Amino acid sequence: MASSPVSLSRRHHLTPRPAASASASTSTSLRRSRLPVGCAAAGLRCQAQAGDMDDDGVYIRRCVELARKAAGHTSPNPMVGCVVVRGGRVVGGGFHPEAGQPHAEVFALRDAGDLAENATAYVSLEPCNHYGRTPPCTEALINAKVKDVVVGMTDPNPIVASKGIERLQSAGIDVRVCMEEEALCRKLNEAYIHRMLAGKAFATLRTTLSMNGVVLINPEGITQLLKEYDGVIISGILANKSTLPTSHEAGAKQPLYIIIAQGENSQLKIPFLKEECASEAVVLTDSPVTVKPPGVEVLVLDRMSLEFILEILAQRGLCSVLVDFREAGGEFASLLKNFQEEKLVQKVVVELLPIWAVSKGPGHLAFGGSQSFPLKDVEHKEVNGCMLLEGYV
Repeated sequence: MASSPVSLSRRHHLTPRPAASASASTSTSLRRSRLPVGCAAAGLRCQAQAGDMDDDGVYIRRCVELARKAAGHTSPNPMVGCVVVRGGRVVGGGFHPEAGQPHAEVFALRDAGDLAENATAYVSLEPCNHYGRTPPCTEALINAKVKDVVVGMTDPNPIVASKGIERLQSAGIDVRVCMEEEALCRKLNEAYIHRMLAGKAFATLRTTLSMNGVVLINPEGITQLLKEYDGVIISGILANKSTLPTSHEAGAKQPLYIIIAQGENSQLKIPFLKEECASEAVVLTDSPVTVKPPGVEVLVLDRMSLEFILEILAQRGLCSVLVDFREAGGEFASLLKNFQEEKLVQKVVVELLPIWAVSKGPGHLAFGGSQSFPLKDVEHKEVNGCMLLEGYV
């Protein structure tokens, strides 16, 4: 059986667009908080100084908008946006387009040029202070002679973890955390944060239901979600009989197809995967299996569990995966048996179609745990005549 490395970085090249050089203002003043040296490292929440009021939140929200332009392209790195403000005017902006490319701060400082001196740099995530594939962003900010740096949140990566803030402060730069928009910045990189803290990929369970609760296949309903995820987990049964889920969104990369093959079948055919695209899929199985087309990597696991799978994917650089449950398969459903109790799935997305489907038996979603539980922060919206519900476990 032929094999090849799994491609985890099939990304379209993105060219960061600078933020518009326009004044950002708001009628509501937002308080800001100062971060003394060692405050974040000690795990303390730093409160805003009395009377220290400005528009930090406005610019941090702009950073988040810029960062989202690279959704689905940055893993294993986080999405980050940066704007440079001088005299109440945005003079530079940028975002991190993909892993290996310069970070947001570099693009924003390039855009600002000499106007970065004595300006304030706003960044949605704490600047890094280490050498990886790119130099430290802290040094770029110091060399540009910015006066202040405002961050949306500290970085949970232990390599960074407040070291970036401390380096900037040691260079005489005033640093503060915009507490008002911390939740927004955390949501932006919820998958990255989860991978850092839990050592597993952030998993979202997605399914499509009829009005009477029958699981349906609606490949068009997944296109927007796929744009935002690094991988999609599907069953071998689905891969054998249905087209692979594809995002049709502008600028989208396609996810890594993670195909679960269980049982005694020694062959797995993936008819809708072309041989030249074999590196875009990996098969996870509990016993040796021959895959067609050739070239697809096969991993025989010692234990077939969702927890183990999410750990492997995180080790391979994936921050987020979509668990695409679109057919009734006992073996595939067994992976999700206790996902709530074991904290393996972080989010649930259900697409409800205005169809009353023929039911061949009891509901297929009889998994998740031994107790009922409410979803948190539930949102709903109508998309192409269907109702999309999502909430956190």
